[in-house]
Amino acid sequence: MGKSKVSLSMEILVPSETSTESFDVVLIGAGIMSATLGTLINQLEPTWSIGLFENLDKAGEESSSPWNNAGTGHSALCELNYAPAAADGSVDPAKAVGINEQFQISRQFFSWAVENKRVADNSFINPLPHMSFVIGEDHSKYLKTRYESLKTQTLFEDMEFTNDLDTINQWTPLVAQGRDASQTVAASRVVAGTDVDFGRLTSDLTNSLSAAGASVNYGHKVQNLKRSGAGWELTVKDKASGAVKNVKAKFVFVGAGGGALPLLQKSGIDEIKGFGGFPVSGQFLRCTDESVIAQHNAKVYGQASVGAPPMSVPHLDTRFVDGKRSLMFGPYAGFSMNFLKSTGQLDLPLSLRLHNIIPMLAVGKDNLDLTTYLIKEVLKSRAKKDESLTEYFPAADGSQWELITAGQRVQVIKKDAKKGGVLQFGTEVITSSDGSMSGLLGASPGASTATPIMIGLLSRCFPKQFAGWESKLKDIVPSYGQKLNENPALYAEVKAATDKTLGLV
Repeated sequence: MGKSKVSLSMEILVPSETSTESFDVVLIGAGIMSATLGTLINQLEPTWSIGLFENLDKAGEESSSPWNNAGTGHSALCELNYAPAAADGSVDPAKAVGINEQFQISRQFFSWAVENKRVADNSFINPLPHMSFVIGEDHSKYLKTRYESLKTQTLFEDMEFTNDLDTINQWTPLVAQGRDASQTVAASRVVAGTDVDFGRLTSDLTNSLSAAGASVNYGHKVQNLKRSGAGWELTVKDKASGAVKNVKAKFVFVGAGGGALPLLQKSGIDEIKGFGGFPVSGQFLRCTDESVIAQHNAKVYGQASVGAPPMSVPHLDTRFVDGKRSLMFGPYAGFSMNFLKSTGQLDLPLSLRLHNIIPMLAVGKDNLDLTTYLIKEVLKSRAKKDESLTEYFPAADGSQWELITAGQRVQVIKKDAKKGGVLQFGTEVITSSDGSMSGLLGASPGASTATPIMIGLLSRCFPKQFAGWESKLKDIVPSYGQKLNENPALYAEVKAATDKTLGLV
């Protein structure tokens, strides 16, 4: 027995042998960003080796999941925060047009992926009207001004507007039925909107990458990364076996959603200095009654509350998840210190550095209204949540809705020369000076604009190769380098082609 104990003890103390793998490109995180970038690189440089490491057991399980925020196909057709009113009441269409232009690039990538068998089929995208709905004189006046501003743009020429409740009832019965006829209401609509199951799309693209020869590793956590010559060396742990291996890469993309900030900080690149993250959590109400779900066929977006972050814009939202129709309302924002649903409450404090404390304190001081809003949201009872639902669906029965937890979003905090720090609600691409590492921070419009974001990343990180890639990029995105809003004929051609391939007509 004594010898057995000694032998066992010695066996535990002997360190396991560490293996080493090498890749041209390493992708951290199996979300829509990594899946898109990996697919583009594989098409542009098919001989480059690609390794992908995902902490979870499947692709698209965090922010790319349709239950964890991503699911609209953000194209600024109905999202009012992309075209806010100026102090004089006017509405500038530029940002909304820019976002729609980006989504058109993504649509062309989706179409190419279907045609080239990079996805199983086109069931990840469905035609669905996008609608904005507001209550009150001031909001109605704004919505009409927004409509008049956007209607003149090629990408929004099919937009409709009404302040007639009977017409709204025809567009979306749940919003109109049971509503006080004396209320001042208004709505705008674009019938040719879409719903995208980014979880399904991410899974298909990742499977295709694997079939093309990429090394796709689930249940593998990247613990550390450091410079190694002209490239990088990563320490990666296999969570199932406990084995740790070294992974060498010439280029690393950190597409880990909320987990990107800590990894970029570990890399030590100068470009991440001054950046912090502000996590925002949320919940949705999900309808459980099939008869109610069947009555609604639109994405209906409203106005955000005063002090609310843009991602908290209320919406009554039809979604198709794994081919099944569903109906959601929300989100109800909250605060949690973890950066991902799968991580812990120490994420925020562990992200503090000497270089980002001042920006984070400045943001806290300048965003007290946001803090107040989040506290109120956290304390909101289920009954209050149901009241919010009835503003958009007056006849709603709370017993037919279940409360689900949405994903975590980490908003970007960055240093600012005047304010010390600012909170931004878009996306931020961080790239090392030598282009050997890049990562994505932030959220909306996120998944919907993954393709143009990743093409922009390629141009910054691979300037020598990029000019030679442009002809192949035009095969993927036929309108590459042109503005569809400024070219109605090209837009009509591209839209017709993608509509057909994606099954939207």
